[in-house]
Amino acid sequence: MKYVIMLGDGMADFPISELGGRTPLEAARTPNMDYIASQGTVGRVNTIMDGFTPASDVANMSILGYDVNECYPGRGPLEAASLGIELAPDDVAFRCNLVTLGNGPDPSLEDYAADQIPSAEAKEIIADLNRHLADEMFVFYPGVSFRHLLLWKGGNEKITTTPPHDIIGQKVAGFLPKGADADIINRLIGRSQEILKEHPVNRERVRKGKKPATSIWPWGQGRRPKMRRITDQYHLKGGMISAVDLLHGLGRYAGLRPLPVEGATGYTNTNYLGKGLKALEALRELDFVFVHVEAPDAMGHEGNLEGKIKAIEDFDEKVVGTVLKGISSQGSYRIMVASDHPTPVILRTHASDPSPFAVLSSDPKENMAAGYGYNELSALRSGIYISPGYELFRIFIQEWRSFVCACKNKESI
Repeated sequence: MKYVIMLGDGMADFPISELGGRTPLEAARTPNMDYIASQGTVGRVNTIMDGFTPASDVANMSILGYDVNECYPGRGPLEAASLGIELAPDDVAFRCNLVTLGNGPDPSLEDYAADQIPSAEAKEIIADLNRHLADEMFVFYPGVSFRHLLLWKGGNEKITTTPPHDIIGQKVAGFLPKGADADIINRLIGRSQEILKEHPVNRERVRKGKKPATSIWPWGQGRRPKMRRITDQYHLKGGMISAVDLLHGLGRYAGLRPLPVEGATGYTNTNYLGKGLKALEALRELDFVFVHVEAPDAMGHEGNLEGKIKAIEDFDEKVVGTVLKGISSQGSYRIMVASDHPTPVILRTHASDPSPFAVLSSDPKENMAAGYGYNELSALRSGIYISPGYELFRIFIQEWRSFVCACKNKESI
């Protein structure tokens, strides 16, 4: 049996007046996801446990079968694993964005991604930050685009930080790190702003009409987690396809082999087709592949409705369609499409509402085949709801036939 999960990050959304009360998933042309839902089984999954902030680390851990109440480490340690950084017991790892702040003494956060700064330019900036700021306490590690890592040796993970994508357009003063030792991080943030003010990379970006990276923004901190490999638990050989360090780090802890795709960017210009083809190629050797696409989430954060619909359609055509067309030649299979959480265009940040998922099996006995499309309303109408969300993975791998049988019996009653 071959297993594939294809996840469009933040695909789920709320009804939008410009779309006549439809969501982007309803408005988008998604024949491949609709086929999986209509011929397979569609439902909703609750990926955000009570007490947790709706975020991609929490949600994707749930999709991969992890109870975040038992093993959630924070975002930073997962991204550290992707970069091959071994955390000592007293190390605290932060996700560290390069962001754009407004001018003046009380600036707002203009862009959580510094205008999607290219990795090569960001690497120059991180190298200079290390030259000026790294010491026995702090060190920076370059990642992809605006996403980087800050390591605080002997740090305090209990301080309160805020994801920058949650405060777009708001004054940053009220969202700076708080709590014991937060002043240490805040001084570092202030010093980064002094270094970046006249940085050559930023001068060139401004000349080209791009937003400069004017500050670091550390958040999502934590220590090394204790997580059981899903590959050991379910006796699978698996792989992870993603453009972002968070997912690759989570994949490493889960025992999934990183499967790089040339041209994968974590944005709308990503190599969608390459991800679909890489999944099919990897399945010749592996039992399970997780394919993650960040683009719909990025468009939600930007409030870009047209961009989100386009990202969903590209995901459906070039990732889902490619896998759906090619997987039948590899024998028995179950494939799932899912959104990890909603990233509503009107909110420009994540929401905790349940997200739609759909599963298609090569065995007709494992399909409801109720004719529903893939969107939030169809998932609600199906009556299938899985909570807590971490149960979905176990059911998908081990108990899907009995689960569908129980759903059919309930429907007949």
